[in-house]
Amino acid sequence: MASNTSTPRIAELAKTIGDSVAKLQEVLKAQNAPFPSFDENAPASLPLEASEARDAVLDATTELHDLLLDPMVLIHTHGGHNNSLCQQAIVRFDIASKVPAGGEVSFAEIAKQTPLTEQMVARLLRHAMTMRIFREPRLGYVAHTKASKTLADPILRDWLRVGTEEMWPAATKVVEALEKYPGSQEPNETGFCVANNTTDSIYAVLGGNPERAQRFGCAMMAYGMKPEHSPSFITNHYDWAALGKAKVVHAGGNQGHFAIALASKFSNLDLVVQDMAQMLGNEAALPEELKGRITFEAHELFAPQTVKADAVYFRWTLRNWADKYALMALKAQVPGLKAGGKIIIEDVILPEPGKPPFWKHKGARANDLSLAASFNSRDRTVADWKALLHEADPAFVFKGVTEPKGAALGILEFVYQG
Repeated sequence: MASNTSTPRIAELAKTIGDSVAKLQEVLKAQNAPFPSFDENAPASLPLEASEARDAVLDATTELHDLLLDPMVLIHTHGGHNNSLCQQAIVRFDIASKVPAGGEVSFAEIAKQTPLTEQMVARLLRHAMTMRIFREPRLGYVAHTKASKTLADPILRDWLRVGTEEMWPAATKVVEALEKYPGSQEPNETGFCVANNTTDSIYAVLGGNPERAQRFGCAMMAYGMKPEHSPSFITNHYDWAALGKAKVVHAGGNQGHFAIALASKFSNLDLVVQDMAQMLGNEAALPEELKGRITFEAHELFAPQTVKADAVYFRWTLRNWADKYALMALKAQVPGLKAGGKIIIEDVILPEPGKPPFWKHKGARANDLSLAASFNSRDRTVADWKALLHEADPAFVFKGVTEPKGAALGILEFVYQG
């Protein structure tokens, strides 16, 4: 879609939008017709005479919107069932890696490398192109766009496979699960469970299937690769130095990447990384200068805390659990907290309804429903987080929230005054 002029494409699109909106206004004024509105009584369609201007505006605004998104967000934005069908075929047959970087390949050649017919390859790819995934530089040939090239990365390919082969089937069964298990907060009573015909939770199902578990792990890694999930947000936007000489438990700390980032920057911290035994990192793999300051301990999230800590840090963990279980995890920390001990939560903070920027609301609410489909959990607003901690123990006193610019997660601080 590169322009042949020196004018940037975004400027061309902006001019098209401005010119076409002006034409649209002229038509509507001439016919004394109402302007488009979200009002429930507004007309469902525009006059036929406005269709050309309307089409130009829709095309230009959609392209401008897509140009300003990074590839993962762009792909995720197009989430309809036919979109998911198309995306699933692309990653199942690894079509993106069959298209040469900087070049092109015929639909026929793609078909030879897959179980698909040339006709089906064309149908799938031409649908993908409506989502800005691939392009057709000449009839019957496919070349990359930024989004399709991203999917040639095995990690990003697994990310989309999880989306289309785990999350999508789960989403189609959420309503059935809501009918079957009304009001449930159990992780084994979800759309995922119905779709997989199981009474096991997603954790148990993936734990019993190494291939699926590895794919899911890569999907999480894909998110971790994004700049908005950088460890710098927690190291730079919370005053860890103010804790003094402190012992910090990272509950659900996995391989210890964030513990390493914290210990590297703050010499006053000693960290204990807790997780299920099969998820934990290895102390032998730690940088030499951090050995002795970071330890790994197998510990269940809901078991009473055994480490006497100055602070317990949860990162992107509690969102995977319904309130019932998040409360259990928080209550379990009380036996280990010292007087004045901190609960530090770095997690998704749902935007309050009506609070801009509004484009973020669609993605946030979609992710929230994905949690319902897979875990029977939810994302939370600041008010939700405050209520959750108060219910866990009224001695958890809210001290503040930080939402760093550019970060996917916010940082909430609570002090235990029990």
